[in-house]
Amino acid sequence: MTEPIAVLGASGYIGGRLVPALLEQGFGVRALGRSAAKLACRPWGRHPRVQVTVADALDQAALARALEGCQAVYYLVHSMTSAQGDFAQRDRQAAQTMARAAQAAGVRRIIYLGGLGDPKTELSEHLRSRFEVGEVLGAGTVPLTWLRAAVILGSGSASFEMIRYLTERLPVMLVPRWVDTPCQPIAVSNVIEYLVGVLAEPRTAGGMFDIGGPEVLTYRRLLELYAEVAGLPRRWIIGVPVLTPRLSSWWVHLVTPVPASLARPLAEGLRNPAVCQEHAIRALVPVRLLSAREAMARALMRTRHHQVATCWSDAGPLPMPEWLSCSDASFAGGTLLRAAYAMDVDAPPQAVWDVLTRLGGDFGWLFGDALWTLRGAVDRVLGGVGLRRGRRHPTEIRVGDALDFWRVLDVVEGARLVLGAEMRLPGEAVLDLRVHPAAGGSRVELRARYRPKGLWGIVYWQSLVPVHRWLFQGFLRRLAEKAASRQVRGPYPIAPSEEDACPIS
Repeated sequence: MTEPIAVLGASGYIGGRLVPALLEQGFGVRALGRSAAKLACRPWGRHPRVQVTVADALDQAALARALEGCQAVYYLVHSMTSAQGDFAQRDRQAAQTMARAAQAAGVRRIIYLGGLGDPKTELSEHLRSRFEVGEVLGAGTVPLTWLRAAVILGSGSASFEMIRYLTERLPVMLVPRWVDTPCQPIAVSNVIEYLVGVLAEPRTAGGMFDIGGPEVLTYRRLLELYAEVAGLPRRWIIGVPVLTPRLSSWWVHLVTPVPASLARPLAEGLRNPAVCQEHAIRALVPVRLLSAREAMARALMRTRHHQVATCWSDAGPLPMPEWLSCSDASFAGGTLLRAAYAMDVDAPPQAVWDVLTRLGGDFGWLFGDALWTLRGAVDRVLGGVGLRRGRRHPTEIRVGDALDFWRVLDVVEGARLVLGAEMRLPGEAVLDLRVHPAAGGSRVELRARYRPKGLWGIVYWQSLVPVHRWLFQGFLRRLAEKAASRQVRGPYPIAPSEEDACPIS
């Protein structure tokens, strides 16, 4: 108990749930990730037994330093959502780096969660990559405990969200032939129990174990089960032979919040049977396995009651534009376009902040919602994330959260919210919202910054200058109304300041 447990990927979907489970068992945790702010914003980020440490899975020296003194490390990272080249190659490199770093740091165990599939068959690229990562980690000198899971059912998981949106939105579904592929889904709570359990069971060191729920089902049955759990009328599910993984991924993209870039490798993997070939883990780490119906009911309840601890959309790297760095104030000779407005209101700063923390999702964007909806629909058709991701929680906000097609880059409680655009754009955009105490109330500032890519990027911004003026000023007026205040002055334009060059504190 005196040596911490390292969790690489602590801000991800599984890692974000594993850390508090380890804390409950009395362990100290070293949470590793590329963004200290993203880790610190988690509910457990300031726990006295949590050490937040910045480490990159591709930087062996930094990773080895981060692992020093740890008795074990959980390896919970993958590059499937990364836009930086081939994810299989990056995952291979990261696994090699981890194996070497763990050995150099004297770590005694590596625990890895991979995908379930028979390596003797023709696996999808995603499942093949997950298997290769396990092989690379196991080839090192540090003993590996390798758990393999199929569909993970839990609030906020990509698999559950796909099932939920497809079933709720489509009373009649034309689906690929993989709908009748067998799988053995497992509740996310059971996954966490197994991950924690193997740490205390030395017989799991050096072993590979399949983990799954108590039943084998088809994906068709999973869709039917969700309809039953959610109280929906019977869904008609019709398998057709013409839907390729590419077409399937675009179909999922248009109907669910999961983007095509993530849906495609998942859809390709659905053609592979994902059934446990052995059950040795059940004797070594006994847990009460939830049925698929129980897991879905629990996930749906947590979703409806806004109790989603982690979400697939909040995982992954924080897309921080390089030009936000104070050390690059000249923007390397590039073009930076701005729009900035302020308004004085008679509401206290906290009242204004409470409105800002509700932006996105069902609450919307205060003003011009029809225009935001249209922009989201266009973005979705173009392959972007659109508005459908919503947000994990209706009022709680933290660094790394997805807010529709924005990403939270920075939060200064009660004072500042910085959002990075993730919609399809010919450039990079940041929206910086600030609240300052003022005589008799507050001063609210909205600063939009945009770095165009090429001539089309400049044309795009200039053509929208009148729309931005109308939209941003309307946003501030509506913000004052929602904060139960009146406008004392404004909205009025404000000149760029030196602080614009350093938006992230």
